Amino acid sequence: MPLNLINHHPQLSTATASRCRRAALCYMNRMGVAETQLSLVLTTDEEMAEFNGRYRNQPKTTNVLSFAFTGSDDPAVQSLFERELGDIVVSLDTAAAEAKRYDLSLQQRLDWLIAHGLLHLLGFDHEGSEQAAKTMYEKEQELLAEYNLRRSSIMPHLAVNVDHVATIRQARGIHEPDPVTAAAICEMAGAQGIVVHLREDRRHIQDRDVRLLKETVKTKLNLEMGAAKSIIDFALELKPDMVTLVPEKRKELTTEGGLDVVSQKKKLVRTISKMDKAGIPVSLFIDPDRAQIRAADEVGATFVELHTGTYADAEDEVRQLEEFDLLSQAAEEAYLLGLRVNAGHGLNYHNTGPIAALDPVEELSIGHAIVSRSVFSGLDQAVRDMCAIVESGTLY
Repeated sequence: MPLNLINHHPQLSTATASRCRRAALCYMNRMGVAETQLSLVLTTDEEMAEFNGRYRNQPKTTNVLSFAFTGSDDPAVQSLFERELGDIVVSLDTAAAEAKRYDLSLQQRLDWLIAHGLLHLLGFDHEGSEQAAKTMYEKEQELLAEYNLRRSSIMPHLAVNVDHVATIRQARGIHEPDPVTAAAICEMAGAQGIVVHLREDRRHIQDRDVRLLKETVKTKLNLEMGAAKSIIDFALELKPDMVTLVPEKRKELTTEGGLDVVSQKKKLVRTISKMDKAGIPVSLFIDPDRAQIRAADEVGATFVELHTGTYADAEDEVRQLEEFDLLSQAAEEAYLLGLRVNAGHGLNYHNTGPIAALDPVEELSIGHAIVSRSVFSGLDQAVRDMCAIVESGTLY
């Protein structure tokens, strides 16, 4: 990743670290340096004073320091300079004290300090002159305004996958429970999308289900599918509101991992081109991996759906936080490339909140957890409960 976030503070929360990373990446993108390398160090007053004494001969703490990567006459070093911005060091202790003094949240103060530090690396200097100070202040306000606007413009919503209702029906080979009826109940309970996966082996959702859903869904119908010719032809004829291309193995119980876009670029370009001509937006279900995100952008996808299964299946909190951080970085990376971001797989009533709180995420696709709870509470209440979690997404 272009941003290396280094934690030197014992009380730094995952939420604060994630938000600082997002702010820095947003600013880098706005300033046209998204492809360069930047280190962001979040530290203590004690270490900040040490840095200040060592490099500026002022052994006292301060809020932010910027250390630009200095150039050289050596061509090899000059080439490196084009890719390296340098380091921004922020004292969380001083930032917290200043936030209290100025009646701001800690995150608001950190957002400003990161913008201030980045602009120093890019040559802005408020100490040069009154005009220079004015210019830097205006640029800081521009960065902060764009970041805050972006954060407030995306509100996540819930799309319910009704495959699991069809799975119960197919177990008896009869006509109920009906996934089409289930979809209507989900929409009335607040879901803003319906998802179905039409598999080649038709193990749960059937062609007739999808055709009826196309006629009855009032929100948005997302057709998950493998890139098989017969399914592609079906989608082109049906014209759902969007399709999500997923990997598909006949023996798997559910989708296992994300699509390998990197190795299937040519095939996916052809499929996406066909969908584009039919006016159908395409999402690619991928792991939170930078190479896959970039490949998704290169093949012309409109959306990526980040695979949250590894996060959901984590055996302990440490591992789950690691996976959450990967998802947070991936969501930001995709957003900065211009991709729209959804997420799903394995999400439930305990682990959805942090994913819903990620700024770039527009939609969460959830099925099994909702259908499971509906056995006890009813489908309407199960959907309402999940909608409440999505809408109030809470980071760690």
